[in-house]
Amino acid sequence: MGRIGGDIKVKLFCGLISASTDIDKKALGELEGKFGQIDLQSGKTPFDYSTYYNEEMGTSLTRYWVSFEDLVYAGSLADIKIFTNSIEDELSNGGKRPINIDPGYVSQANVVLATTKNFSHRIYLAKGIFGEVTTIYKKNEGFIKLAWSYPDYLSPAATDFLSKTRQKLLLQLKGRNQ
Repeated sequence: MGRIGGDIKVKLFCGLISASTDIDKKALGELEGKFGQIDLQSGKTPFDYSTYYNEEMGTSLTRYWVSFEDLVYAGSLADIKIFTNSIEDELSNGGKRPINIDPGYVSQANVVLATTKNFSHRIYLAKGIFGEVTTIYKKNEGFIKLAWSYPDYLSPAATDFLSKTRQKLLLQLKGRNQ
């Protein structure tokens, strides 16, 4: 029988989609207030992978990712998703969100996203929140595609950000916070 280990620390990040830098600033302020300083941020790229958000959020959407200096426990992802949903609600206007905030984490082995939607490849975490392994990390290959991986999470901007985030995680786990 295997021994039960301790809680696993991971690198928290949020993927954001919006069309407004003012809304971005407000959301980032709320995120930093809760999770601490942002230590990595990708550049913004056009979100042209889908029209899913256009009716609610408009067009000319951009996508980017941020990670936070402080590591979190993997088991806290459901509560984190509930908090990011509250930011979306707080910033909404007339029932429409101006921003989408998807929290997730990078571990040594994979990228896990939180979602409110159940599906065959997702597992229930807690409080109505599910977790999805969106991509996995393989030595000498980097982050690789799974059958359900979102295309924007396989883009050069995403894989560059996720690779840097994973590298920062490894340094932090070794105690060399750089």
